[in-house]
Amino acid sequence: MVSRALRAVALAGVAALALGGAAVPAPASAHPPTVAHDEEITFQEWSRYPDWRSGDHRGTRAVPGHRTGITIGRPAGTTEFTDEHSGTTATWEYATWTSPRTRIGFDATELVASWNAETPAGTWIQVELQGTYNTGAQTPWYVMSRWASGDQDIKRATLDGQGDPWSSVWTDTFSIDDAEAGVLLRSYQLRVGLYRKPGQAASPQVRMLGAMSSNVPDRFTVTPSRGGIAWGTELAVPARSQMIHRGNYPEWGGGGQVWCSPTSTTMVLEYYGKLPSAQDLSWITPGYVDPQVAHAARMTWDYEYEGAGNWPFNTAYAGSFSGIDARVTRLHSLDEVERFIKAGIPVITSQSFLDTELDGSNYGTAGHLFVVVGFTADGDVIVNDPASSTNAEVRNVYKREQFEQIWQRTKRYRANGTVASGSGGIAYLVKPANRPWPVVPGSTNW
Repeated sequence: MVSRALRAVALAGVAALALGGAAVPAPASAHPPTVAHDEEITFQEWSRYPDWRSGDHRGTRAVPGHRTGITIGRPAGTTEFTDEHSGTTATWEYATWTSPRTRIGFDATELVASWNAETPAGTWIQVELQGTYNTGAQTPWYVMSRWASGDQDIKRATLDGQGDPWSSVWTDTFSIDDAEAGVLLRSYQLRVGLYRKPGQAASPQVRMLGAMSSNVPDRFTVTPSRGGIAWGTELAVPARSQMIHRGNYPEWGGGGQVWCSPTSTTMVLEYYGKLPSAQDLSWITPGYVDPQVAHAARMTWDYEYEGAGNWPFNTAYAGSFSGIDARVTRLHSLDEVERFIKAGIPVITSQSFLDTELDGSNYGTAGHLFVVVGFTADGDVIVNDPASSTNAEVRNVYKREQFEQIWQRTKRYRANGTVASGSGGIAYLVKPANRPWPVVPGSTNW
């Protein structure tokens, strides 16, 4: 399980496939064997026109066409909302869509919601979750986010202090407080509220709403995967350092250690040819190096959490670019990452480690993001590590087994011998909307 302490430091811390560079195919026989996993993971989503026609509509309507979604039809009413982070109270028209109650397929201990949406000026959305336990009891409606792609109308934020006797929401993650007590999450509903200024025609549109549910047992080690299908493949993902931004824009964390997540997200977006417009960057000091990284940090900033590492805020930012799909999930192993690399899709991973646990890193962290861009001929992991001092030093190669341990474990030891949390295989998946997700038999986690 991912603790709030891990998340706190983690925040501190297309075009065509040809954009990914030349891929060296692995031998036809180099297919990894089926591996038994001790974790359960699934990603369930609403993204098709029939999906949006289902559920409970209160003022929303399903949008037909290739890029379907839901938007405001005739508003359900108006409401006043006070944004505690700006101090502003305003009246908004609103509508809501509530998903059907959805069985997970196993009893889960964690859930992270994701969405892709467009929020024109004067609009925003709120994502909520209500779960049903295996006892039949229900959670309250938890607010998972208040989000807009910009920050002029509301300050995008999560909500602290939510919980009941069995579960809590830690920033962006619903978590069972004590899995050993046996009360676990069996099903859930998601509700999205769409808001716009009264009388305004422009409305938000939600293209995808989904959730990763998981039950990952406590573990200090995992069985290494064998891999083989993407060895010798490296994608041409641009290299961007978070550290060259130290001391800049303190209102959004001041660069450096706190920008690992938006820097990683930016690298993947650039790989697909997606950059903010000149108008989007007009607030940045002229001549600023890699202004797209500063833009991503501002536009992923969680004003409640006071960090740019909110997982679904980063994928929602990626998904705000035309033609991009993005989500937060967990992956079972590096075998699955190889499937993505083989398909030309880099993978952003979350991990924590001591400097002695990852040869060549020369630092330790309680939470950090990498971009996996490929594998060496011997199967070691090629990453763009944004914690590098310069852009030129971002590309690194880490030993496969060491990397897999620090990414997949849920428990680890600090330098002083105490126990801390690990991410349990958290990943951001970002791809062009016209490219399918890789197929892995038996996996439903993206």
